[in-house]
Amino acid sequence: MYICNKEIKIIGRVLRIARLDADMYQFMSDPEPVISGLRKSGHRIDLFTFIQGLTETKPKYQYPVEWDNYAALPISTFDNWWNKQIDGKTRNMVRKAEKKEVVVREIPFDENLARGIWRIYNEVPFRQGRKFSHYGKDLERVYKDEATYLDSSTFIGAFYGEELIGFVKLVADEARVQAGLMNIVSKIQHRDKAPTNALVAHAVRSCADRGISYMVYARFDYGKEHGDGLSDFKERNGFQRIEVPRYYVPLTAFGWAAFRLGMHHPWVNYFPQPLVEKLRGIRNNWYNRKSNL
Repeated sequence: MYICNKEIKIIGRVLRIARLDADMYQFMSDPEPVISGLRKSGHRIDLFTFIQGLTETKPKYQYPVEWDNYAALPISTFDNWWNKQIDGKTRNMVRKAEKKEVVVREIPFDENLARGIWRIYNEVPFRQGRKFSHYGKDLERVYKDEATYLDSSTFIGAFYGEELIGFVKLVADEARVQAGLMNIVSKIQHRDKAPTNALVAHAVRSCADRGISYMVYARFDYGKEHGDGLSDFKERNGFQRIEVPRYYVPLTAFGWAAFRLGMHHPWVNYFPQPLVEKLRGIRNNWYNRKSNL
């Protein structure tokens, strides 16, 4: 569904929540026309949520607000990142990729790139102790998914010989102030070559060359998920936790009640953190045994 030239995604069956399809990557200068369009759309939508960008970390609207976060890397120059924002271990991982003859470069989006991404996605069904959402997609679906937001996207590939062993899809916002790593995935069979570290380094260079002030790697943490391997990777590469306002605009009476009861949050948030961590560990071990990785 499109409202005011913005693609809107609706999730949930009981509580219907709408958001920009490119939420956290693209933003709205004026949310009122979108909210009005949602009310008139003919779809049942209980809540509309949107987030502010990194240049505006204080609430600027009167809608109900909660605090969300980005994993954000402030960027001035590549040399500043290399010499002052990361440690020696991270620099050595980038050098390791070079020594292993991994070549990283920006690449155009076409069918060849989509085929390479499709091979990466279908390498293993589990990653980081959970099901990998892209596993099992056919080539046509991968092409369609990756062809979104091409006007604001930069693709970076890591190659070992002629083989694509990792890639980044970097999506810039309308103001070209921040760019988000919408996708960053590497082949597990080549993790000894540190392709992901090399991809991050090249993405930093790409942002610096374009005058982009922040690179974003999704959230720094997710509710009760703290201190996992991915957040450690982000921190070692210079990403910081920056809080920004997220708004929830109720569009129905049920939406108001659900928001006040906290129904818009994942159910796992209501369990004690030690229990959540124990259950997550059991899940991760089970998936790791299944994948034999």
